[in-house]
Parts: sequence; C-alpha cells; structure tokens
Amino acid sequence: MNKVLVVGSINMDLVAQVGHYPRLGETLLGSGFATYHGGKGANQAVAAARLGAQVTMIGRVGDDAFGRELTAGLQAEGINTDWVKTSPNTASGIAMITVSDSDNAIIVVPGANAHLSPADIEAAEAAFESADVVIAQLETPLASIEMAALLANRYGKPFILNPAPAMRLPVSLLDKVALLTPNEFELGMALGRPESEWQQALQQLPGKVLMTAGADGAWFTDAAGTLQQQTSFKVTPVDTTGAGDTFNGALAAFWDLGLSAASRMACAAGALSVTKAGAQSGMPTKAQLQAFLSEQGEAE
Repeated sequence: MNKVLVVGSINMDLVAQVGHYPRLGETLLGSGFATYHGGKGANQAVAAARLGAQVTMIGRVGDDAFGRELTAGLQAEGINTDWVKTSPNTASGIAMITVSDSDNAIIVVPGANAHLSPADIEAAEAAFESADVVIAQLETPLASIEMAALLANRYGKPFILNPAPAMRLPVSLLDKVALLTPNEFELGMALGRPESEWQQALQQLPGKVLMTAGADGAWFTDAAGTLQQQTSFKVTPVDTTGAGDTFNGALAAFWDLGLSAASRMACAAGALSVTKAGAQSGMPTKAQLQAFLSEQGEAE
C-alpha cells in the first residue's frame, strides 16, 4: 500500500434543495436537506483510503459538533488523524450549498481551515518522512502549502498539488511540485497565463502537469513534452460533486504505478464516483474499482 499524506481542508457540507434561488429578502421552503462530510483535503484522503492507501491527514477542525463528527468520520475510514488538530473557540469549515434544477450556488466559510499554519505542518515533519507521496490543495493558507512542499522535497517525496480554488502560484512553489493537477481554468490561473491555450500551458512544465478535462478524461505530457491523453469512462452521472477529489485521491493511491497507469485508475475512480450522490459517499472501494475496470476490459 502507498503511504499517502494529505494536507488540506476538512468541511461539513450543508446542502439544501429548492425550486428556485431566493431573491433578496425572500424566504423559501426547501424540498430537502442533507449534510455531507467534505472539504477537498478530506475528500481526497477518503478517496485514497478506500482505494487501499495508508492515509494520514494534516488539517484543522473547530471545537464544535461538526469538528468531532468530521474527525470521527475520517477515523472510520481508517485515516490517521494524529495531525488533525482542533482550533479552540473556532467553528469548523462549512460549505452552504443551494441546489436548484441540477445547478448549485455555494458559500464556503473556511473556519478552522484558515488556522492551519506553517507551524502545524512543521510539527508533523515525521509524517512527511514516512510518507510515499504527499498531496495538497488550496483551501488552506498558501504559506502552509508552501511549507508542505518544502518538507516533501526535503525528504525526497513526490508532492502533488491540486491547485483549487484557482489562483496564481509562486514560481518557488511550482518548482517543488512533482505534479500539478488542475482543470483547464485552474491551469491558466496557476501559471499566470489565463488567456493561453491549455496545450501551450502544459508545455511550460513538461512532465509536471496532468490536466483533468471532464468527459475528455485527462491530458498530460512526458518529460520530453509529448502530449498524451487518458480517455474517460462512460457512466450515467447522478452527482458530479467530488469527482475531481476522487480523481486526485486515486492518483496518489496508485502513484507507484507510474503516471499513465495511475491516471487510468484515477479516471475510472472519478467516473464511478459520479454514479452516487454526495462527495464522499460516491467514492469507490478498490474492489469496486477493479470490478468496474474488468467490465470495461470485457467491453473493449
């Protein structure tokens, strides 16, 4: 099993379903409500754990009921939460999601995620030393992500960065990344080239970018800059929430197979994840993924 270290956010998703979005001052009766464990960091940790990786999480929750539930949920997935710390007098991160006609509007309140500090990352240095691969996102402070990249490099561990939410990344951070995993918009933003064609942006960092492309699968280049594609898998989607996080968690879980094989596993896992509702509830186990790939092989 790969030992995967995840540095990132832990949120509670609060999802309300309505017939239409409320206007200013309007009160609506909703048709449904549910809570889901989320946050890009936690989602990727759960995805990797279900696929057989040995996962450790670094993050922060608040000293509230959500924080206790979210930590217990990670532990129930077999994830090591020794480095998931509680921020006193602070609420856990939440995402308020309003769903109408299969579209959504989202408000994210970082809460305790904003308290994840470089000192927290340094305190977990032993976790970097024992990891096989480190993965992070951008829902926690950039300074903490930069410290994670520094420690990963110090111990010679590949550092995967999923640059979401989209932002311009410093060159000093890009230099430490083994693999950047953006979508097309995030790629342009990360490199400071939002108007560039994505093919040109991929060539800027040969062998270091894998761009997710939804129904088109994923695109990446080898060290020589040769463009390659991993095609997607056809499924009937129910809820696309968390598909990207499933992809990234799978990529880390199967990192030792090499980028081409790992991207195939990640595309398959991402496809499976959209066949169920909820970010984490739709993430497949390794057995489910293997069965799905076997079916695809028979179809071919």
